[in-house]
Amino acid sequence: MIKKVPKNAKSQTANGEKVTVITGTSSGIGFETALAFAREGYFTYATMRDVSKGDKIKEIAQKENLKIDVLELDVHKEDSVKIAIKQILEQKKRIDVLVNNAGWGLWGCVEDVSIDEFKAQFETNFFSIIRLIQEVVPTMREKRSGTIVNISSHAGRIGFPVSSAYNSSKFALEGLSESLRLELAPFGVNVIIIEPGIVNTNFFKPMKMAKKSESDTAYKAITDKIILRIMSKVKLGIHPKEVAKTILEAVTSEIPLPRYHVGDDAAQFLEARRSKTDIEFESYIKKRYSYGNIRLWD
Repeated sequence: MIKKVPKNAKSQTANGEKVTVITGTSSGIGFETALAFAREGYFTYATMRDVSKGDKIKEIAQKENLKIDVLELDVHKEDSVKIAIKQILEQKKRIDVLVNNAGWGLWGCVEDVSIDEFKAQFETNFFSIIRLIQEVVPTMREKRSGTIVNISSHAGRIGFPVSSAYNSSKFALEGLSESLRLELAPFGVNVIIIEPGIVNTNFFKPMKMAKKSESDTAYKAITDKIILRIMSKVKLGIHPKEVAKTILEAVTSEIPLPRYHVGDDAAQFLEARRSKTDIEFESYIKKRYSYGNIRLWD
């Protein structure tokens, strides 16, 4: 159970309002998280690569009188990151919360995913996060306070078929986050991992297929069937507001935990991973990923 402080108590400091920076806020989890923090009293920088997609969040901010500034930030470009963070620090002199949310997914079995495609997946889901952390941590460390939230997935704890690049990038993010949490603890900075299950957003619509997977490879049957199964679950997924709520509660809790999972599917998979042997869990995954009368594994 998350022990939370009274509303707005942690959105203010002796020097004024607290500041949160969130990446990937044009839609989905990032969009809802920006609104959640702003409604809690944080001055929120809703960053995105294409600020023309920020009209909706601007409209809500104006209607509700929320302190949200839509700011251009391309997580792939070092100059863009440096310029955005410099601008924030010049304006506010502090960053109290960084939510690394920007990310995407790639379908494909290992043999079908090129090295360049693996690199592209890691560039967004892993290296861009390091880029943001290295730019923001110095000010948090100097002030001996702050929280970094990394949006992972239950796929950062469990290997699933046909999403090897995505899984690998999230496993790497989990390891990075655990190490960073220990490194920053002496400086009063928290690091939190959020592990959602399937979320009902447009995340899966632009999800790319590895180029080779589009052809008739040895893995085409398993790829097509598993994608079909996962896509059938999206409408049943949790609303991104639930993820945003968990992020806010984690950040404002008195003693933040290292990680929080969100959603029944994430809870079920992670409990199975915890309670079963490796062989038992492998059988569990095979059974869960069978589709109708089709058996993908003997």
